Amino acid sequence: MIPLRLRSKCDRSIEPFVVRISSGEGPGVDDATLTSEKPGLLSYRAERGDFHIRDVAPAHIEGDVLLVDPQRQIAHRLIRAASQHNTFLITEQCDQLCMMCSQPPKAHHEDMFTHFRAAARLAPPGAQIGLSGGEPLLHKEELFGFIDAALSAREDLSFHILTNGQHFDIGDLPWLRKHRSRLLWGVPIYSDDPAVHDEIVGKAGAFARLSGNLALLGLAGASLELRTVVMKQNAAGLVGLADFISRHLPFATTWAIMQMERIGYGRMNWCRCFFDSSVDFKDLGAAIDLMRARRQSVMLYNFPLCTVPAAFREHAAQSISDWKQKYLPACDTCRMQSRCAGFFEWYREEDGFMEIHPQ
Repeated sequence: MIPLRLRSKCDRSIEPFVVRISSGEGPGVDDATLTSEKPGLLSYRAERGDFHIRDVAPAHIEGDVLLVDPQRQIAHRLIRAASQHNTFLITEQCDQLCMMCSQPPKAHHEDMFTHFRAAARLAPPGAQIGLSGGEPLLHKEELFGFIDAALSAREDLSFHILTNGQHFDIGDLPWLRKHRSRLLWGVPIYSDDPAVHDEIVGKAGAFARLSGNLALLGLAGASLELRTVVMKQNAAGLVGLADFISRHLPFATTWAIMQMERIGYGRMNWCRCFFDSSVDFKDLGAAIDLMRARRQSVMLYNFPLCTVPAAFREHAAQSISDWKQKYLPACDTCRMQSRCAGFFEWYREEDGFMEIHPQ
């Protein structure tokens, strides 16, 4: 795994601050420059104070935007300059209890918007930054204010926001329209059967609320990525969901069908929920065929290519974030590895896909 938290050393009396690691050529007031390098220890100078980073090479963090936390003696890599997979965790609070959730909700919320605003301003040119949770829209006023400020400061930025879609209302319509060209909303829908969807997300009435808010996003002209984790609970209904999407949500930019992560509630409920698409792709294939016939975009996320029949591999994306991606020893000889999503770091062969065959 690529570490997102680095061991740091800094004067504990200093308040947390955001800084960009500079190459040393014309650093600005928000940049930190390397002053010394010893085995296992890098020393940096910044306007807010000197700090040290442990166990990382200078080249690996050059250009990165860090949140240095002197109290915890940690530096959080909010933005990695060399990566396309940068996400701000807005909150760990959530009002749903999805049975396969990889980030189980917590009651406590730590407001990080000031730090996120500073980090967004220092992002590389043209960056798209993910905003995730928990449920980010539980703090909608602060979230919208942060987005307003970030997009105003940087005309080249955009955001990909993951939300359960429960917290929009008609009053949000002007704001959604204002930013529609620079926001992509990732919203889960697990079944066209309200009872199945509500069971999966652990919230009665969730489907009814979601349906109205998806229509609101359509009315706003928002860019919408629908997301469906395939599980034993909903695999047989994927064709029905494809039909529902194509008829009622034709404005969606794409439909992403996703495999589970074996972490959080996903690990706890793995045997109950994991659907092995490597041995049964029938319903998935039929759903994809229906979407293709109706000329709507469909993607496969988190599917190793060898678990997908050749006729459908063009839809499989390299979707697993690089910091939590791995390949199995059997992948070493596979000619498709360079364009394969691979596996999550916490994937286990003993209870995962039954049919893994290097190509």
